[in-house]
Amino acid sequence: MSKTLTLYIALICVCGLGLFGVLKSGTHLMPSPATTGVGHTVVPTKAAHEQGGIQGNLQQPLSRLLLQLVVVLAATKAVGGLFRRWKQPTVIGEMLAGILLGPSLIGWIFPDFLRAVFPPASLGTLSMLSQLGIILYMFVIGSEIELDHLRQRAQTALLISHASIVIPFLLGATLALFLYRPLIPAGTPFPSFALFMGISMSITAFPVLARILEERGLKSTVLGNTAIACAAIDDVTAWCLLALVVTIAKATSLESVLLTVLLALLFVLFLFGVVKPRLASLLKIQEGEPLNEQRVVGGCLLLLLVSAWCTQVIGIYVLFGSFLAGAILPRDPRITILIRERLGVLSANLLLPLFFAFTGLRTQIGLLGDARGWGYALAIIGVAIAGKLGGSYLAARWSGMSRSESFALGSLMNTRGLVELIVLNIGYDLGVLSPSVFAMLVLMALATTLMTSPLLSLNERRKSTYSKD
Repeated sequence: MSKTLTLYIALICVCGLGLFGVLKSGTHLMPSPATTGVGHTVVPTKAAHEQGGIQGNLQQPLSRLLLQLVVVLAATKAVGGLFRRWKQPTVIGEMLAGILLGPSLIGWIFPDFLRAVFPPASLGTLSMLSQLGIILYMFVIGSEIELDHLRQRAQTALLISHASIVIPFLLGATLALFLYRPLIPAGTPFPSFALFMGISMSITAFPVLARILEERGLKSTVLGNTAIACAAIDDVTAWCLLALVVTIAKATSLESVLLTVLLALLFVLFLFGVVKPRLASLLKIQEGEPLNEQRVVGGCLLLLLVSAWCTQVIGIYVLFGSFLAGAILPRDPRITILIRERLGVLSANLLLPLFFAFTGLRTQIGLLGDARGWGYALAIIGVAIAGKLGGSYLAARWSGMSRSESFALGSLMNTRGLVELIVLNIGYDLGVLSPSVFAMLVLMALATTLMTSPLLSLNERRKSTYSKD
């Protein structure tokens, strides 16, 4: 036995015996009220003694949060993988997994499991983490908006995109006339509800649309370029409209609306007029020089958080600020890739699934109940398709596109996806959407997103090739 090993064993034995002696000597001491500082007494409570053991450890907030992460990630990855195998965007499966984890399925079949894993007291933490995921997600979307697409097809894209907003917006607001009395509780102003119904019908999910185009090899076609341009304009316009709708919904007077709009305009002008021209210099980004990735990511995170905080304080919602922060980033491919890899991957793989789960916990399909409730849901889905797909189709035909391309473009613009869920959660948080209407609109988001790929396949069977640029 070497000298080092002998010393090691002796050290362990001496310290172990010493610790045993200290613990043994202290067993006769009587417990007394613990003190913290001079004159401050802390009396141990019964709950403090009951938190030991496996059962107590399971009840701790961190243990519960980690369990929620495991359950949510396992469910979203499993269902998302199935949808990928079925040639559908993964995000649709992840959205559906979130719904299945809520009271609509798991809570209905295994209510005890739902209460154990997602007790109401734990939803505050889940909500904050999911909001952080959405903030990062909107920042990544803003950073990937390509203004070149808008310039190349500005006139056509502007006509189609705005037709695909104003027509469904009008139809959604009109539908609100019939849904307001039977579905919305007293005290909710009709204008706020009508505006949220309009904006929920007008959304196009830019990331899902881009992913579908890429998977189908349509990104380099006339159809693909037009769809990207339309979706980009739609995204920017829809978020501006949403900011206005949120302002109106939260306002207590006309003066407060005008003040919020004025502050929002000043903030946007400051970002694009002052911050954007200096951002490359602030981040020390020089063409031909390697990026300092740590500085760029840190600077982008600071910009994101400050911008999101400002819009939250102004009253136009935190996500508008995160979107604007991404939109003013220098259009350098290295930055886009860096942001997607560092922030987009974290958001998509960890935080966004929490948002799907949180949305699912709010979605109660059982509230639709009878045939009348399902009738309302089908009416919402029908109006959403007619307004978005139909409006885009008509505008595309007016701009000179063929029937086949117009139908394909309308099908793509009808994709709502995750962006729709973000809007619906904002309306729910503001108390504008009742739980039953929220559930109906979530079903609409799933249905319109799910039908995009089948509609494109049907259209491709009629005409398999599109003209190339």
